[in-house]
Amino acid sequence: MKASEYRERTLEELHQTALDLKQDLFNLRFQHATGQLDDTSRLAQAKRNLARVRTIIREHELGIRAALNGKGDGQSGTN
Repeated sequence: MKASEYRERTLEELHQTALDLKQDLFNLRFQHATGQLDDTSRLAQAKRNLARVRTIIREHELGIRAALNGKGDGQSGTN
């Protein structure tokens, strides 16, 4: 899932998503350790998705999310 799709979710949904991703990552690691995991790239994908969600949660806590939404005032920022 893309970061923009995660940003559309509420903070509660993000926390639930983080818990789900942590559980999925645990299951993937367990499958890998027992030799049952066929597609090992799923481990990296799960780690990246969890990192995305944690980053967006932290942005929300710091208020960066609101600042990014209000930033598009039409000015290019160059002189």
